[in-house]
Formats: sequence, structure tokens, C-alpha cells
Amino acid sequence: MKNVTLVAVSKTKPVEDILEAYHTGQRDFGENYVQELVDKYEALPKDIRWHFIGHLQSNKVKYIAPFVHLIHGVDSEKLLNEINKQGKKINRVIPCLLQMHISKEETKFGLDETELKTIIEKITTDQKAYDQISLKGLMGMASFTEDNELIIKEFNHLKRIFDQSNTQLSIINYQLSILSMGMSADYGMAIEAGSNMVRIGSMLFGSRIVK
Repeated sequence: MKNVTLVAVSKTKPVEDILEAYHTGQRDFGENYVQELVDKYEALPKDIRWHFIGHLQSNKVKYIAPFVHLIHGVDSEKLLNEINKQGKKINRVIPCLLQMHISKEETKFGLDETELKTIIEKITTDQKAYDQISLKGLMGMASFTEDNELIIKEFNHLKRIFDQSNTQLSIINYQLSILSMGMSADYGMAIEAGSNMVRIGSMLFGSRIVK
């Protein structure tokens, strides 16, 4: 997949499976659980780029702040503030994606467009507001459905939000570079809509182990 980063979703998978993928050249891996991510970080090669792709609780940010390559699911201003605070403590700029709620499912997390606008306005008016965060882009998950038209509509909607955000951020010469959308079942449609980062689990590792 040219110009598309593949994040191998390794949640619940043993170290042996990750090493097997690692030895084929895969370096980007995604985890959903903080403790599992910390354990795997300690056990596996240090050139792995670890992505936290689950719902992150504010009180657990400190455990992954020193090493996480990218936090995908920043779904509130409160969480953004906590990541910034933990970054200050360890003098590290932490890369993040803002998660947008684009699906029809209420159970999915994410910012709405008003909340995103508030964060972007804060960044454009006070560039030191999140000085320990490197805002890389946006992430979103489409509805879990067989209705491909709906999925495409949701992905296209997120692409429009992404483009609008970059227009707003251009006044401070800031550019979002990552649009993360698409998983095993819908990554083709996501890439067609403009995604440049996909999260693939079951296609690589098989069905996940239910915890």
C-alpha cells in the first residue's frame, strides 16, 4: 500500500506472533490495553513503533507517555490536557491524533465538530497551549455495518473535516499529515476516501483472543 502506513493490531496476541511479523519488516504495532502495551514494550525490540489505539483513560497516560509512538484516540480536551501535562513531566513531545465521532453508533468514542473547532482555535490562538503535544492528524471509525454506502459517506465526511482543519491551521503554518481510518473490513474504502494510515488486525493475525 503505497504511502499508507499499516498499523498491525497486535492486541491480545502473544510476543511470538509479533516477533514473527517484526522479522518480516513490520515495525508499527497497535495495542488497546495500557498494561499489555507496557509489557510488550519491555519484552520486544526497541525499534518497534507502538501505537495506542484503544480508549485511553487520563489516569493511565503516564504509563505510556515515555515511549508511545502515536496515541490515536484522543477523544476529549481533558485527555489532551493530561497528555500535555505528562509530556511536561518527562520533557517529551508526544505525538497524537484527535479521534472524531463519525459513525451512527453511539457506543463509539470521539470528538464532535464543535469540540474539534474549540481545540483548533486554542492551537491557532495560543501555540503554547499544547507545547508537549505534536498533533499529527485525525482518526475515525466508520459504522460497523454491511452498508458500504454509509461507510464511504462517513469516511468522506472525515476527509472533509481533515481538509477543513488544515485550512484553519494554515494560518499558523501548521499541517496535519495523518488521516487514520480503515480496518480489516473496510480499509479499501478508507484508502479510496483519503486515509493514509490503516489498522489491520484479523487479516494479519487471525481472530483475536477475547479477554
